[in-house]
Amino acid sequence: MTELKNIEQEVGRFRMRLAAAAAFVLFAFGLLTARLVYLQVYKHEELSTQAENNRITVVPIVPNRGLILDRNGVVLANNYSAYTLEITPSKVDDLEATIDRLAEVVEIQPRDRRRFRRLMDENKSFESLPIRTKLADDEVARFTAQRFRFAGVDIKARLFRNYPLGEVGSHLIGYIGRNNEAEKERIDDSDDESNYRGTQYIGKLGVEQSYEADLHGTTGFEEMETSASGHPVRRLKSNPATPGNALVMSIDIRLQALVEELFGDRRGALVAIDPRNGEVLAFVSKPNFDPNLFVDGIDVENWKALNESPDKPLLNRALRGTYPPGSTYKPFMALAALTLGKRTPQQTISDPGFYWFGNHKFRDDK
Repeated sequence: MTELKNIEQEVGRFRMRLAAAAAFVLFAFGLLTARLVYLQVYKHEELSTQAENNRITVVPIVPNRGLILDRNGVVLANNYSAYTLEITPSKVDDLEATIDRLAEVVEIQPRDRRRFRRLMDENKSFESLPIRTKLADDEVARFTAQRFRFAGVDIKARLFRNYPLGEVGSHLIGYIGRNNEAEKERIDDSDDESNYRGTQYIGKLGVEQSYEADLHGTTGFEEMETSASGHPVRRLKSNPATPGNALVMSIDIRLQALVEELFGDRRGALVAIDPRNGEVLAFVSKPNFDPNLFVDGIDVENWKALNESPDKPLLNRALRGTYPPGSTYKPFMALAALTLGKRTPQQTISDPGFYWFGNHKFRDDK
């Protein structure tokens, strides 16, 4: 009898435990059901929007920059497309080791490394920065085959500015360069912030800077469906970019090139103006420089050579140089005298080489 009672007690305790376990399971299931109802009913719209945003990426389309031409239609600045090898520093664990391994796949010169470090100092770590520009097709193929080895590294197609005539008219035309932090902040604070998404280059000097708004164009966009890893799957929507306006200047580049050639190695400035309408036909500052050096980031050696040269090739003497007026003053005064009737075309003036003004004698050469 005692054994039978013990068995009944054990069965009773087991049933109590089973009931407690069942209650716990039902309670947990109830919590899960409540959470599911909350997410599916009350949070459905918010979570669907977040999921859609994670699935769809808006990619800006950078517009083609407008051409710059002289009065006769000669192209002074145009664009071309090329592949660049870019690194996002924030996505790379060991940057130097990654660059060393990249150098085994594509050629990376010491100047490429120096330029990359300078770009890192000037930009934020989450931005994609070029370690090599203008890759050859075989270099693109080699990297693509080994892309899986390099997290945070990718190849991108970029538009580059080109100045076909090199140094000719460089101070007038100017150049574009990569945005620095000050320029990015200015753009972010302006009404054009959305129009500069994806834009990495901006006019820095000359008409490239002065007519930036006209040359830049309007940025487009693509809505891309992406995979869980972030790679594009298909295009959902596209709004094409609008190219920048072409800028036609009054400059005659043949005259410009001739004057620069006649200057030779001398320093100086010359501005040729059509007196009939005020059009500038030539705008020369010597010595000058090759604006192509600045397009994808000037290297340290070239920058040092330009910046430390005693001839100051970066100084726009025609615009910023200060010179005594000299004989350039005389035609304007003669024209004013003729216009006001103070002199006549037939009148002759005796010039003994000096002029008395009060008690002071002014010589012609002083």
